[in-house]
Amino acid sequence: MGRVAAGKTTLMQRLKGEQISYCKTQYVHYTDTIIDTPGEYAENGELAAALALYTYEADIVGLLIASDYPYNPFPPCCTTACNREVIGIVTGVDKPDGDPDRVERWLRLAGCKTVFRISSYTGQGIRDVIAYLDDGKDDKTYKTKGETA
Repeated sequence: MGRVAAGKTTLMQRLKGEQISYCKTQYVHYTDTIIDTPGEYAENGELAAALALYTYEADIVGLLIASDYPYNPFPPCCTTACNREVIGIVTGVDKPDGDPDRVERWLRLAGCKTVFRISSYTGQGIRDVIAYLDDGKDDKTYKTKGETA
């Protein structure tokens, strides 16, 4: 979950080993291992409540904020609305105008105990996310570009 341009779909493409290309998520998109939600759901109060309901379909929820966001888009302790573990993901850590430290503080304030810093374009931090998600119990299809899970 995250606002528009937080990097949700790009991260999904990276985790699935797909070619990264711009793709505007228009609806809640289910794959075999990932649920991708439109950023408008996190931006619109009337739709935001639906995100809490979608957490029932997930094992782990990822809350994403781009490293170059100018303000905190999430209120303190908002993860309590989810009935699953919520991890924080700072995206775009390779952006020269980003501030990953500030964004990590925001994610922790939102209630994320575990926070990852990633770049879907360079691959930085992706292996850490995959290792965390791969509990060894499921046949997940997470992989990085050019390799198998």
